[in-house]
Amino acid sequence: MYPKMDQRKMQKMMKQMGVSTKDIPAEKVIIFTKDKKLIFDKPQVTETTMMGQKTYQLAGNFREEQKEVEISINDDDIELVVAQTGIDKEKAKNLLIKNKGDIAATIMELQK
Repeated sequence: MYPKMDQRKMQKMMKQMGVSTKDIPAEKVIIFTKDKKLIFDKPQVTETTMMGQKTYQLAGNFREEQKEVEISINDDDIELVVAQTGIDKEKAKNLLIKNKGDIAATIMELQK
Protein backbone atom coordinates (compact mmCIF):
# COMPACT_ATOMS: atom_id res chain seq x y z
CA MET A 1 0.00 0.00 0.00
CA TYR A 2 2.69 2.47 0.97
CA PRO A 3 5.69 3.00 -1.27
CA LYS A 4 8.91 1.66 0.16
CA MET A 5 10.69 4.43 2.00
CA ASP A 6 14.26 4.64 3.15
CA GLN A 7 14.26 4.29 6.95
CA ARG A 8 16.94 6.98 7.36
CA LYS A 9 14.95 9.46 5.25
CA MET A 10 11.85 8.72 7.32
CA GLN A 11 13.75 9.34 10.57
CA LYS A 12 15.19 12.59 9.17
CA MET A 13 11.75 13.84 8.09
CA MET A 14 10.27 13.00 11.48
CA LYS A 15 13.10 14.81 13.25
CA GLN A 16 12.52 17.90 11.08
CA MET A 17 8.84 17.88 12.04
CA GLY A 18 9.75 17.66 15.74
CA VAL A 19 8.70 14.04 16.14
CA SER A 20 10.94 11.68 18.05
CA THR A 21 10.48 8.03 18.92
CA LYS A 22 12.24 5.65 21.21
CA ASP A 23 11.74 2.05 22.27
CA ILE A 24 10.94 1.40 25.92
CA PRO A 25 12.54 -1.83 27.23
CA ALA A 26 9.39 -2.96 29.06
CA GLU A 27 9.21 -6.37 30.72
CA LYS A 28 5.47 -6.30 31.43
CA VAL A 29 2.53 -3.95 30.88
CA ILE A 30 -0.76 -4.32 32.74
CA ILE A 31 -3.90 -2.46 31.71
CA PHE A 32 -6.66 -2.34 34.30
CA THR A 33 -10.23 -1.99 33.07
CA LYS A 34 -13.39 -1.98 35.15
CA ASP A 35 -13.74 -5.76 35.26
CA LYS A 36 -10.51 -7.29 33.95
CA LYS A 37 -6.77 -6.93 33.49
CA LEU A 38 -4.89 -7.19 30.21
CA ILE A 39 -1.36 -8.46 30.84
CA PHE A 40 1.33 -8.08 28.18
CA ASP A 41 4.51 -10.06 28.88
CA LYS A 42 7.62 -8.85 27.00
CA PRO A 43 5.72 -6.25 24.94
CA GLN A 44 7.16 -3.90 22.37
CA VAL A 45 6.52 -0.37 23.63
CA THR A 46 7.34 2.74 21.61
CA GLU A 47 7.23 6.28 23.01
CA THR A 48 6.52 9.02 20.48
CA THR A 49 6.97 12.69 21.35
CA MET A 50 5.31 15.26 19.12
CA MET A 51 4.83 18.92 20.01
CA GLY A 52 5.68 18.18 23.64
CA GLN A 53 3.06 15.45 24.00
CA LYS A 54 4.07 11.84 24.58
CA THR A 55 2.08 8.90 23.30
CA TYR A 56 2.81 5.22 23.74
CA GLN A 57 2.24 2.39 21.30
CA LEU A 58 1.96 -1.14 22.66
CA ALA A 59 2.31 -4.33 20.66
CA GLY A 60 2.50 -7.97 21.72
CA ASN A 61 0.53 -10.93 22.96
CA PHE A 62 -1.59 -10.58 26.05
CA ARG A 63 -3.71 -12.60 28.41
CA GLU A 64 -6.87 -11.56 30.24
CA GLU A 65 -7.58 -12.00 33.91
CA GLN A 66 -10.77 -11.13 35.72
CA LYS A 67 -10.19 -8.52 38.40
CA GLU A 68 -10.81 -9.67 41.92
CA VAL A 69 -13.08 -7.28 43.71
CA GLU A 70 -11.96 -6.75 47.27
CA ILE A 71 -14.95 -6.31 49.53
CA SER A 72 -14.63 -5.01 53.03
CA ILE A 73 -17.36 -6.34 55.32
CA ASN A 74 -17.40 -4.71 58.73
CA ASP A 75 -18.70 -6.24 61.95
CA ASP A 76 -21.64 -3.80 62.18
CA ASP A 77 -22.99 -5.05 58.82
CA ILE A 78 -22.66 -8.67 59.96
CA GLU A 79 -24.40 -7.90 63.27
CA LEU A 80 -27.25 -6.15 61.46
CA VAL A 81 -27.84 -9.16 59.18
CA VAL A 82 -27.68 -11.52 62.19
CA ALA A 83 -30.17 -9.36 64.14
CA GLN A 84 -32.60 -9.14 61.23
CA THR A 85 -32.46 -12.78 60.16
CA GLY A 86 -31.26 -14.83 63.14
CA ILE A 87 -28.52 -16.66 61.20
CA ASP A 88 -25.01 -17.20 62.54
CA LYS A 89 -22.22 -14.66 61.96
CA GLU A 90 -20.17 -16.82 59.58
CA LYS A 91 -23.11 -17.42 57.25
CA ALA A 92 -24.02 -13.72 57.39
CA LYS A 93 -20.45 -12.76 56.46
CA ASN A 94 -20.31 -15.24 53.56
CA LEU A 95 -23.64 -14.04 52.18
CA LEU A 96 -22.56 -10.40 52.47
CA ILE A 97 -19.41 -11.22 50.50
CA LYS A 98 -21.48 -13.05 47.89
CA ASN A 99 -23.79 -10.02 47.60
CA LYS A 100 -20.80 -7.63 47.41
CA GLY A 101 -21.60 -6.00 50.75
CA ASP A 102 -25.23 -5.23 49.91
CA ILE A 103 -26.98 -5.56 53.27
CA ALA A 104 -30.52 -5.20 51.91
CA ALA A 105 -29.98 -7.85 49.22
CA THR A 106 -28.53 -10.22 51.81
CA ILE A 107 -31.48 -9.80 54.20
CA MET A 108 -34.02 -10.15 51.39
CA GLU A 109 -32.32 -13.30 50.14
CA LEU A 110 -32.56 -14.85 53.62
CA GLN A 111 -36.19 -13.86 54.10
CA LYS A 112 -37.36 -15.61 50.91
